[in-house]
Amino acid sequence: MIDTVGKACHPIRVVVLSGLSGSGKSTAIHALEDMGFFCIDNLPVVLLPKLIELFPCSPEEIEQIALVVDARESRFLAEFQETMDRIRSDGGRVEVLFLDCADRVVIRRYSETRRRHPLSQEGSIEDGIKAERALLQGMREASDRVIDTTDLTPHQLRELVQQHFTLSSPGDAMNLTLVSFGFKHGIPPQVDLVFDVRFLPNPYFVAELREQTGREAEVADYVLGSAHAALLLEHVMSYLTTFRPLYDREGKSYLTVGIGCTGGRHRSVAISVELGKRLGVLGLPVTVKHRDVERPGRG
Repeated sequence: MIDTVGKACHPIRVVVLSGLSGSGKSTAIHALEDMGFFCIDNLPVVLLPKLIELFPCSPEEIEQIALVVDARESRFLAEFQETMDRIRSDGGRVEVLFLDCADRVVIRRYSETRRRHPLSQEGSIEDGIKAERALLQGMREASDRVIDTTDLTPHQLRELVQQHFTLSSPGDAMNLTLVSFGFKHGIPPQVDLVFDVRFLPNPYFVAELREQTGREAEVADYVLGSAHAALLLEHVMSYLTTFRPLYDREGKSYLTVGIGCTGGRHRSVAISVELGKRLGVLGLPVTVKHRDVERPGRG
């Protein structure tokens, strides 16, 4: 892309945020605003190409835009995909993030705030949610990423959004995130791949290891010392190093891998830490997180 004085520049970056009412869009847009995005709530999507034209292409000007497109723009949603295709054909970088949430949680959130669902009219909140899901189905299917906020606190959602859009900045290599977790606490909604390590020896049944976690050397040695752990690490490393370039080629700027055991304190933690070390040795950008390591119970 070339600006009006012939100077080469990067195409403007556009993030379109959509999702159910009550799913956390306000939290997400505030997180993007804090990252330096120029944020607009409820702009008719058909006006987005004109808006992009208003920003001169220079390092001193706005280079990142985030806008909320949701059920309030029902008249324009039919033109959403056509508008996205137009922006991309003109060299724009567009990513669509959709926030979803279980009906029961949306209902609870509306009950707590005593707000009225925008599509409920004279009906119930349930009727409004059903109508909104139907209205936004096309956007959900066209989105680049869907985040289920059912079990996320506002702080966790904010962190997830900021992490994703930091890792996916222009020119960045795709980042791998390894998340250890316990199946009994549910699979993290943001993971793209899940590996189940519950077949490995469980330190929970060893009295002197029970109260420790997979971050301690004694527990790690116990978990990693089995032949099955060695085989698992070999195959997971092979998978990630073989197929990561293919995810990258498809334009995916992140890959979140869940490593799960029973409680998320011992086996999944030890395996995630070891995978992180091995990937780091290969020079791959990797982040390791432990969701449930501080929870009590079986690991």
